[in-house]
Amino acid sequence: MQFNATLIGEMISFAILIWFCVHFIWPHLNKAIEERQRKIADGLGAAERAHAELKDADAKVAAEIRDARQKAAEIIDKAQQQANQILDKARADAISEVNRQKALAQDEIASMAQRARDELRERVGTLAVQGASKIVQREIDPAAHKALLDQLAAEI
Repeated sequence: MQFNATLIGEMISFAILIWFCVHFIWPHLNKAIEERQRKIADGLGAAERAHAELKDADAKVAAEIRDARQKAAEIIDKAQQQANQILDKARADAISEVNRQKALAQDEIASMAQRARDELRERVGTLAVQGASKIVQREIDPAAHKALLDQLAAEI
């Protein structure tokens, strides 16, 4: 191979090109590459933080759901207890009303029975007087013999 001026000129221009690239282009490229690496690292860190925050949020949501279910169960239990109390009170009120109505009915029956007995005594007394007057063939005065008629009614 022959060394001539062209080859030396090409080597000098190549060396100038390398020097120029190393001093002026390479630092900008390195800076851009490092900045890109930094952005990628920051993005990965942010993704990891977001993932951790998502796990924390999921745990909080699960805890809130558990609490809400527990509160709902407590509310349902309280409502059931109140419903049972209302039913028990309604039953007690109904029983007391039935007993009151029964007592009233028994009192009314007793009163009606007593009136019927009194009326029956009066009628029996009247019939006895009428029967006695027919037997004796004379009129018996009910006012005059009131004590006798009362005694007869009491015996009946």
